[in-house]
Amino acid sequence: MLDAARECILAVGWKRTTLTDVARRAGVSRMTIYRSWPDMQTLLADLMTREWSGVASAAAEVAAGEGTAAQRLVTGVVGTVRAVRANPLLRRIIDVDPELLLPYLLDRPGRSQEAILALLEHAIRDGQRDGSIRLADPGVLARTVLLAAHGATISAQTMADDDTELDRLVDELATLVERYVGP
Repeated sequence: MLDAARECILAVGWKRTTLTDVARRAGVSRMTIYRSWPDMQTLLADLMTREWSGVASAAAEVAAGEGTAAQRLVTGVVGTVRAVRANPLLRRIIDVDPELLLPYLLDRPGRSQEAILALLEHAIRDGQRDGSIRLADPGVLARTVLLAAHGATISAQTMADDDTELDRLVDELATLVERYVGP
């Protein structure tokens, strides 16, 4: 059903997608959808959690082959930013329904942000154990890294121009994170 919701949102955007549309695309009854999700907002929250957490976990797996925990953290963060920026669901939300992101950027973290924070904190603790990440509160370090990643994910295109390529800005995020968490 989440796959069907994703397809609907990619086709027409979130505001124009109904639970009935999702049920139709999933080949199930509306009541089946309503048993799991009382409204589109709840379904979207579950979809976003699955989507972004999956991207971050995949990037962390790719980074697992790196040397120190700090190197794995930097590779994972930059890989996540690149993957989320290229993700068709995020692109569609930004293009059609960008206001959906505002609560998660201005008011409160969502479940996917909490899951990513947990991944970051774990990576930071690993780095503190192997000496590649400075000793400081892992929660504060993780939150600060996530804030920097938010900017690179959502707003980097506002800083790109004829002289500064978007990819170069994301490359600089690696330097920022590496130096921020370094011992």
